[in-house]
Amino acid sequence: MKILLLGKNGQVGWELERTLAPLGKVIAMGRKELDLADFAKIRETVRETKPNLIVNAAAYTAVDRAEEEQELAMAINGTAPGILAEEAKRVNAGLIHYSTDYVFDGTKTTPYTEEDEPNPINVYGKTKLAGERAIKQVGVPHLIFRTSWVYGLRGSNFLMTILRLAQEREELRVVDDQVGAPTWSRMIAEATAQILAQGVTQLHPFITNNSGIYHLTASGSTSWHGFAKAILELNPGRSKQLAKVIEPIATSEYPALARRPGYSVLSNAKQNHIFRIRLPEWDYILNMALFSGEIIQ
Repeated sequence: MKILLLGKNGQVGWELERTLAPLGKVIAMGRKELDLADFAKIRETVRETKPNLIVNAAAYTAVDRAEEEQELAMAINGTAPGILAEEAKRVNAGLIHYSTDYVFDGTKTTPYTEEDEPNPINVYGKTKLAGERAIKQVGVPHLIFRTSWVYGLRGSNFLMTILRLAQEREELRVVDDQVGAPTWSRMIAEATAQILAQGVTQLHPFITNNSGIYHLTASGSTSWHGFAKAILELNPGRSKQLAKVIEPIATSEYPALARRPGYSVLSNAKQNHIFRIRLPEWDYILNMALFSGEIIQ
């Protein structure tokens, strides 16, 4: 099997390049090799590589900056996935795509299911929803995995920011009225590979028969404050931390360009039932990540 992986340098893409390797030949590309804002290049790349599977882990993920760069965010998150779907259909390939909890408005108090009506409240969420709908409209065999609060052991993300600030400040102030499920990028990549492995001998029928949207996050939930507190408590290098206090604050005390949903926990019941893969509790996974010894600061 030939797999075209896009976004190889991102949180999820970096992990996918390793986890997908046992399934076939992985052709991994980053923005340098393929910028998703270049639609002609997308078409050219897919037609030249003729993959059996396209895995799109590339995205415009700067939530606040998207408010000011709406056209670029829509091009990468909204339009490009539709073009990938068209080209996948042309070469008879399946398509894996990743979306977000931010397609919801956060007004629920129980986990969102795939049947709940999306209602994004920021540009990032609107562009990701547009990408989902573009893929569905093309009708290519596809699996769209919505995930949430993704972090990794390298680059820029909440985990790495908290670890850095904890060595620079004695007191941290973190939002406590937004609730979600922090999810390690490695777990997303490994779950993706495990799902694909179930249909590796007949991949196209497998994806065709299971086409749709699935929620794929860690189990449980917490606030950003709870997440930060757990990071510092579980950090194996906590003896070097200056931070002694993590003050919970309201979203209104932390000004940002983009609105965030107050509650964006996703129900994994559908994915658990169909693919029988259940990610552990978010704090168990966090402990695994911190003690992996692979953090690159």
